[in-house]
Amino acid sequence: MDTLNFQKKEEEEEEQDEEEFLGITQNCKELLLSLPKVKGWRTPMLYLFQSFWCQPKEIQAIISAQTHFEAQDSDVIVATIPKSGTTWLKALVFAVVNRRRFDVNSIEHPLQKSNPHDLVPFLEYKVYANNQVPNLSNLDSPRLFASHVPYNSLPKTLIKNSNCKVVYICRNPFDTFVSIWHFISKIRPTNLGPFSLEEAFDMYCMGQVGYGPYWDHMLGYWEESLKSPQKVMFLKYEDLKEDINLQVMRLAEFLGCPFSAQEERDHVVDEITKLCSFQNMKNFEVNKDGKSILNFDNKGLFRKGEVGDWVNLLSEEMVERLSKIMDEKLAGTGLEFPNIFKS
Repeated sequence: MDTLNFQKKEEEEEEQDEEEFLGITQNCKELLLSLPKVKGWRTPMLYLFQSFWCQPKEIQAIISAQTHFEAQDSDVIVATIPKSGTTWLKALVFAVVNRRRFDVNSIEHPLQKSNPHDLVPFLEYKVYANNQVPNLSNLDSPRLFASHVPYNSLPKTLIKNSNCKVVYICRNPFDTFVSIWHFISKIRPTNLGPFSLEEAFDMYCMGQVGYGPYWDHMLGYWEESLKSPQKVMFLKYEDLKEDINLQVMRLAEFLGCPFSAQEERDHVVDEITKLCSFQNMKNFEVNKDGKSILNFDNKGLFRKGEVGDWVNLLSEEMVERLSKIMDEKLAGTGLEFPNIFKS
């Protein structure tokens, strides 16, 4: 590389750093500069923070949540890795917990008026974003929040000093990658240049994806659900697709608000699963416009929601590579995806 091109590349990297650190405190900036980093998917860089890869603004918000969040025993936390069924699970949790407060069949139901990400806000994307530290003590109980961080990086008052509930959902790694790829392809800034499927897949397999490595994320919540089943519920996206009513009844039981015999006779479970169905949520006007999460259009949160869509994108070599990684990382844990190759 000649001197002129080298200088140009340095200037471009400096401009990217300035943009990436916009709104970042000096303390956080100093921390970021000390962390390992790799090329980002939708930001210039991802940083290795507390053993997972994350973006600068999210890291700052996560630190704030870890510092300031005071958990209550009645809190419910929806935990996921991106593009694994987050929006769906938020809607289901909100509808189940609030079914006696809001008529599920009413056109005035909050899920018809507000995106699930507004009703169950992310700690790192909303509650503690933009350097804000809100007073949460006066919120109605139960308080519903969400997070993408691994279990051990949740606020300590949440995992150590409270009896709050954590509901986690994962999706088979093949479909998760495909969903992330389609999503990022739509929102990746053009100034970051092209980002091929092959490059994205290679980074994914190395664990270099937001809040990854994916296997470590899954296993953290999986192991905690085995150790403390009264505190952490582990769900699979594929199980929800196969028998949503059964999983919603399990969810209600875990959250301490099981469906009564009368509710079952009145088909309340059916009404909730219908309200929160992919097609219904996609068709609600509130989800066709606006942004409930900064930089993310609501309409971009609903693509296909299918199981097995990965067959339309991944090559045989990719499938073989990811299968070997799954076999290696999940061996002996009891966590399996037995129906992953069914069409």
